[in-house]
Amino acid sequence: MSTVISVRIKKEVKEELERYGINIDKEVREFLEELYLKVKAKEYVNSWAKLLENVKPSEKGFSETSVREDRESH
Repeated sequence: MSTVISVRIKKEVKEELERYGINIDKEVREFLEELYLKVKAKEYVNSWAKLLENVKPSEKGFSETSVREDRESH
């Protein structure tokens, strides 16, 4: 599903962009879709940060010990 939006710009801007062969509709659509993706990504990152707020950090040396135990178990 899609919707229609309209944007008012100066006539000379539109004419110049068209003169250079720029597809204004396509460029505006792509810009808004990229902006949407950035906004959603930021939203996800913020929700992950909120989830991780209360998670305690691993104790010092945990990674080293964990890797060593894993290697030795094989």
